[in-house]
Amino acid sequence: MPFKDHFSTHAAAYRASRPTYPAALYEWLSQQAPGRALAWDAGCGNGQASVALAARFERVIATEASGAQIAHAIPHPRVEYRVEPAERCSLPDASADLIAVAQALHWFDLPAFYAQVRRVARPGAVLAAWCYGLCAVRPEVDRAVARLYQDLVGAYWPPERVHLENGYADLEFPFAAPTAPPPEFEMVERWSLPQFCAYLRTWSAVSRYRIARRADPVARVEPELRAAWGAEERTVRWPLRLRVGRVG
Repeated sequence: MPFKDHFSTHAAAYRASRPTYPAALYEWLSQQAPGRALAWDAGCGNGQASVALAARFERVIATEASGAQIAHAIPHPRVEYRVEPAERCSLPDASADLIAVAQALHWFDLPAFYAQVRRVARPGAVLAAWCYGLCAVRPEVDRAVARLYQDLVGAYWPPERVHLENGYADLEFPFAAPTAPPPEFEMVERWSLPQFCAYLRTWSAVSRYRIARRADPVARVEPELRAAWGAEERTVRWPLRLRVGRVG
């Protein structure tokens, strides 16, 4: 399966303007792993999750097929970045305590990736994949975002986007779920309107729209957003959907 690169053209903006995953998620994941020697962050993007995992694991191998994303990755002494696809990783056999996939599982060739998971997982290792879809701010803002998402750039979303909308519920995941379901996690940011618009401009569909039409679709909804947002900062929330399994 060829690598589908939807983010290299705006890797720097992606690093600067994306929300961050909650610390409680990483703490919970580290408690599920059989050890804390090595975590593999597959499809690591700019390394946001990689660096957070490094606070809890002795070593993190972070792999990403996009060299542009790795070029903008966050440095950390316990994180080693490698430009390689998740389906052909260079980790040794039976080496990883945790395999983490943040907002990337829907891009992978799953049978090939799962073969790698089984190969590199040590006994009892955990595979955790999480994703998020649309955010929530307040009804007036959410309506403007929905218009951007559906009416303006809807035709420019890749077909894999449906898996984020479904919270990965329809993806093959052939690993035993934990006895107790994971807690509910969410990302929360306190943003100004310019910060929020910068985030919207990191959407892959917005980037594809701008290339195809030579116009900025976010600018078309900015007056509506401005009227709904006001001058103050607002709380933006993204519920996370998590698939977790024990390997082997």
